[in-house]
Amino acid sequence: MKDKESNKNDRILPETRWVAGLVIPFLVVAFVILYFLPHNTATLFAWEIKPPMTAMMLGAAYAGGIYYFSGLLITHQWHRIKVGLIPVTIFASVLNVATILHWDKFNHGTLPFLAWTSLYFTTPFIVFVLWLRNRGQDTNQPDENDAVIPQGLRLVLGAVGATTLVIAIFLFSNPTLMIQLWPWTLTPLTSRVMAAMFSLPGMVGLGMAIDSRWSSAQIILQSQGFSILLILIGVIRNQADFNWTSSGSWLFVIGLGGMLAGIIMFYAYFNARQRTQ
Repeated sequence: MKDKESNKNDRILPETRWVAGLVIPFLVVAFVILYFLPHNTATLFAWEIKPPMTAMMLGAAYAGGIYYFSGLLITHQWHRIKVGLIPVTIFASVLNVATILHWDKFNHGTLPFLAWTSLYFTTPFIVFVLWLRNRGQDTNQPDENDAVIPQGLRLVLGAVGATTLVIAIFLFSNPTLMIQLWPWTLTPLTSRVMAAMFSLPGMVGLGMAIDSRWSSAQIILQSQGFSILLILIGVIRNQADFNWTSSGSWLFVIGLGGMLAGIIMFYAYFNARQRTQ
């Protein structure tokens, strides 16, 4: 047992870094197309995405992924990035299944379609295996001067994560219902793509509920905050896509704004505690 413990050094295995380096270029290209050229998805992406708000929201999710995987490349401690790998696995898995269910909606034979299928038919398995291999490196010890997230607050984070996952489940399993409720126009395919995007922060919330170390939450929180900020900018740019007579539109915007404000306050509070301890 002691020998096993002594082999733990909180390092990120080389193969985990290699995969991060391979994934980032895919995410960068997808982000640029979806966020800055949302009206051109019919020719530039794996399938035509309408309206632009859906494309920009998916692009914002990819921007968060770029931030997270870049953080993985520059940090040296496994526990600082471990919370993000299971959410990425679930996100990619949902998109994998959505692709299979809506195979006829894609631009077959194109380079974007080849890139999409290459990514989502392999990433769920590869990332999960990397998490399995690398998790044994965690010493489960806090950093020097690390702050501890209290159990009560972690329970709140877990509850928020679970609620977000419930929304994701409805988006995936009952797109007909969610299409009627959603603030802008969805199709069965884009409803399930939304499910993938909601599953990501949902799993992050559950991951943060399990690990009490503030240092484990920093990178993934930064990436989530960055993504939410870009989504809110997308709302401003695509106001015409929303049905503003519906309470759902206001709930969506206020909910995201509240999440971003919560992340900023959460981050500022625990960062201050970390420096003073």
